[in-house]
Amino acid sequence: MSRLARAAWGTLAWTVAVILWGAYVRATGSGAGCGANWPLCNGEVIPRAAGAEMLVEFSHRLTSGLALVAVVVLAVWTWRVAPRPHPARAAAGWTVVFMLTEAAVGAALVLFRLVADNASMARAMFMAVHLINTFVLVAALTLTAWFLSGGAPLRLRGRPESLAWLLGGAAAVLLTGVSGAVAALGDTLFPAGSLAEALAAELSATSHALIRLRLLHPLIAVIVAVGLIGGGLNLRGDRRPGLAGLGSAVAMLAFVQVAVGFLNVLLLAPVWMQLVHLLLANALWIVYVLLGARVLGVAPAPVKRPAVARHGAA
Repeated sequence: MSRLARAAWGTLAWTVAVILWGAYVRATGSGAGCGANWPLCNGEVIPRAAGAEMLVEFSHRLTSGLALVAVVVLAVWTWRVAPRPHPARAAAGWTVVFMLTEAAVGAALVLFRLVADNASMARAMFMAVHLINTFVLVAALTLTAWFLSGGAPLRLRGRPESLAWLLGGAAAVLLTGVSGAVAALGDTLFPAGSLAEALAAELSATSHALIRLRLLHPLIAVIVAVGLIGGGLNLRGDRRPGLAGLGSAVAMLAFVQVAVGFLNVLLLAPVWMQLVHLLLANALWIVYVLLGARVLGVAPAPVKRPAVARHGAA
């Protein structure tokens, strides 16, 4: 593996770490640690008042800035090294685009004060957009690393069925992630003292919408997981290189993710368990993207034609 490919995988790992730290910022209510200021923190480049919430939020901004720099460096390096029309060039370019939109959404959350104890539906909608943009960014980084590691270019023509299944699965995973982000926001803003109390609040018509929406995530997650497990295990007999292993990995991660999700509910969503749940979600998404790249990057098996009998052979 080349140094550039290793740098791409390293950038992906760093970005996932930044995503987890961002979830910690939300789960601890530290999003307003720098006030309604962006990119400055409390009106200062380097804040002097060192409160706990400020340190958490400021450190997230620093790590996010380093991730942006890493993505730009990766893109420039890729464009200089990879010849046209290498697929990594386009993938690296999209990582820069979605990293910039990621920063823009994060800035909007701060500037519009959609942080800390804000329980508006506007914040929930921004969280949904944030989650989708984050996953698309991770997908672009994953494909960049995949192509730089020797992965074949994607071939989309002539594969309507495979493309439809992969896009449908991706949409289902994104829907699960969005519902999970909204549920996590509800857990942060409206923590329950017991499982019975949480269930009663979720079933009450007078509860806040963010509380009642928490019920949707487990239902969506189970349905999507069943589909992913079935689809992943269905690839076990596929002889095309790498598909069986990636399919099994998707199935395993989907099963573990659901199990951890239910444990998260039983434990009333402690911060550390929320981070584990999010880490598994990112791992599942990365493996799913790699599975899609492998399916669309492998030439279809040739159609076997019946042998034509030779007449008059000696």
